[in-house]
Amino acid sequence: MTAQTDTTGSVTTVYQVTGMSCGHCEGSVSSEISEIPGVTSVKAVASTGEVTVVSAAPLDQAAVRAAVDEAGFELATEA
Repeated sequence: MTAQTDTTGSVTTVYQVTGMSCGHCEGSVSSEISEIPGVTSVKAVASTGEVTVVSAAPLDQAAVRAAVDEAGFELATEA
């Protein structure tokens, strides 16, 4: 995971998720992560396995892992 805080105070974090292979996969992961309190945007890219999350504050990795698990995929590492 790579985290960066921008000038507005938002935190952008890139996670590596394994098992995504299509747009439906991207949507499932994005939908589950979007439900975590404080998340303002999520962009999942199946071809790279990267999921970029913008949030108001740093997220609890256990919450992100649980959301990815709920979507049926695995949080591999922080990119």
